[in-house]
Amino acid sequence: MNIAANIADELESGEADTGGHALFADAPRSVSFNKLRKRLLRQVRQAFDDFDMLKGQKRWLVGLSGGKDSYGLLALLLDLKWRGLLPVELIACNLDQGQPNFPKHVLPDYLTKIGVQHRIEYRDTYSIVKEKVPEGATYCSLCSRLRRGNLYRVAREEGCDALVLGHHREDILETFFMNFFHGGRLASMPAKLLNDEGNLMVLRPLAYAAEDDLAKFAAAMQFPIIPCDLCGSQDGLQRNAMKDMLADIERRMPGRKDTMLRALSHVNPSHLLDPKLFDFSTLGVTDPS
Repeated sequence: MNIAANIADELESGEADTGGHALFADAPRSVSFNKLRKRLLRQVRQAFDDFDMLKGQKRWLVGLSGGKDSYGLLALLLDLKWRGLLPVELIACNLDQGQPNFPKHVLPDYLTKIGVQHRIEYRDTYSIVKEKVPEGATYCSLCSRLRRGNLYRVAREEGCDALVLGHHREDILETFFMNFFHGGRLASMPAKLLNDEGNLMVLRPLAYAAEDDLAKFAAAMQFPIIPCDLCGSQDGLQRNAMKDMLADIERRMPGRKDTMLRALSHVNPSHLLDPKLFDFSTLGVTDPS
């Protein structure tokens, strides 16, 4: 199935302007929102095609944090399913990490209202992070590892082929520059990853989507956003520094984020310095005689 071609035909015919899954019942009918919705759908289907995300897939666990990005991901996947263009069963999963004052009713109420199969998993990783991470240090790394491990487990228990996450263009670029400046390596978040055990795919269909677009989409859709009171409450994170740097570059040179993202898919190993990627020993001057 060529998702790109099918969605392109449908969008151009104007069928995306009205209707859709039940969660779109109160969505704006403005021209600007329809353009935004179409753009995000095209970007998701492009990621499907470029990274062959639908190969052999039957059931996905969609990680839902309560933030704008994961809400947007779920909405777009449901939109594609409604159009008959995503032949995969979806189950949404929120990991309740035991954060104080976390509004436990918001996500199950919302998911029940829109008729989405879901699982709410309680694991008090908050206490573990607070205990293990020294005061003043950043929580993100340990919190993320614990969350990911639990989501892997739930995905296997639910018989899913893949864990689907809401990381977007800026997440990928920020991770690249964090590795570049602080890790001394060229690496980022892959759009498609096989876990270490080799029994579960990790997919990021929003790889081409801009964070600003997702923020506008979330506001228009009036998703019940739940703020993070753990990582989101800390200042001075390395990721925030990368975000500010990229925002400054984009302000001074509009379009650079898209250019940088394209660069990550146009790699020339012979023009880098890693002999494990390119066998420089085979290079030699041909004898003119």
